[in-house]
Amino acid sequence: MQELDGKSWERIRTELLTEHRCYFLLRDGPGGVGEFQFEYYGKLLEKPTLIEQNNQTCAVSFWLSTEYLEKHGPTHVRELALAIATPLPFTSGHAGLSFNAFIDLPGVSREIRRQCFRYPGLDIIELGNLSGELGTRVKSASWLTFLGQPVLDGLGGVTGLRSSLKSPSTFVQAFDAERVVVTLGQFPEAGDTEQGYNLSHYRELAFILEPWLYQQQLRFRDFTEAETRHWERRFLD
Repeated sequence: MQELDGKSWERIRTELLTEHRCYFLLRDGPGGVGEFQFEYYGKLLEKPTLIEQNNQTCAVSFWLSTEYLEKHGPTHVRELALAIATPLPFTSGHAGLSFNAFIDLPGVSREIRRQCFRYPGLDIIELGNLSGELGTRVKSASWLTFLGQPVLDGLGGVTGLRSSLKSPSTFVQAFDAERVVVTLGQFPEAGDTEQGYNLSHYRELAFILEPWLYQQQLRFRDFTEAETRHWERRFLD
């Protein structure tokens, strides 16, 4: 890790605006996973080689700690997520709870595998894989699920989406005619399958999104192929 000074910020800005590909990982500190993180995989999607690989996309993630959520509250975090999303030309996106870990280190994904099926609301993020495979599909149903084109049109637009969602805790808000955010409850939830709390409102949205849901090409580290598919379909099966 390198300290961010004025020269580093200028280099990052130049690469973002001029390079055909770029990758950045910014953290609040050099040790551990940290409380705050920005990660970005950028690609010039108009290049012919990427048009042929039509599942390529640009992908970005913003991490906040659960301590930040507890201190400022879910309303503030939701407003922050919407403020970040509003100027972005997104196809899809999501915000919610997630395992925050160095998933490539030995033993880490094994521990995640031990916990994840009990808590389906905790996502597993591998942004590099998503950037190469997601395309115009949707990763999952989340506390905040951002939907753009072509998925929103496939759902019948804002009106069709609203009419399909019956849970009283679900709220659909339009950015414009092309983009919406679906909010599942007042705060993000982990769920607990051992206690019978399987996040039924998340499941409702997942069933509606099923034709557009993403399935990654490779299994997770320390997961079998069947376990990877089970995780991806945790709100469907």
